[in-house]
Amino acid sequence: MTESIPRPLDLDTLQAALTQLAALDPDLDQIIRQYGPPPLWTREPEFATLIQIILEQQISLKAAQTVYQRLCNSLGEMSPQAILETGEAGLRDRGLTRQKSRYCHELAKHVTDGRLVLAQLEHLPAAEGRKALLAVPGLGIWSVDVYYMTALRHPDIWPRGDLALAAAMQEIKGLEASPKHDEQAQISEHWAPWRSVAARLLWLHYLAKRGQLPTV
Repeated sequence: MTESIPRPLDLDTLQAALTQLAALDPDLDQIIRQYGPPPLWTREPEFATLIQIILEQQISLKAAQTVYQRLCNSLGEMSPQAILETGEAGLRDRGLTRQKSRYCHELAKHVTDGRLVLAQLEHLPAAEGRKALLAVPGLGIWSVDVYYMTALRHPDIWPRGDLALAAAMQEIKGLEASPKHDEQAQISEHWAPWRSVAARLLWLHYLAKRGQLPTV
């Protein structure tokens, strides 16, 4: 059977999801009651977003944004052509690590030679689209999950390996230790088909508890 392509999250589907999740899980209901609905936290489904996600790997979002802005200013534009013309050595000269320079360069090559056609992903079943993204060196499961959640706005993604979500899940569920992948999967399965919305709620909780609530 062909995999159906779900409607992307928007304000209407977000509200419907929150209603269902609140009825399903008292812990999520408490987050909604305390802080209201989470932001959609959307990104553009484009090359620049994937570059940002690569830069966000293993460092804070604030630090990654600083590196990304500095890189954009240096290149003049964020495009596959600009990355290829700069080359891996040039990217390292602009402050990227050797590993992330390679990852950004490989992404640019995959987009330029047509191995990865970003405009097609929203029209493909998730399994097929994810396979195309995972074929790019440097795009692992977490990176692809985040792209599907924020750029393609898929409603039912749980980003594997997200440390903030693990911490938030431990807090709202009163767990003795940070949940491992299997435990996260087991708990989040209860939130299907709205795991992307549950993740947004947990991100909201995580930021609020640390005095970092978003302003928009």
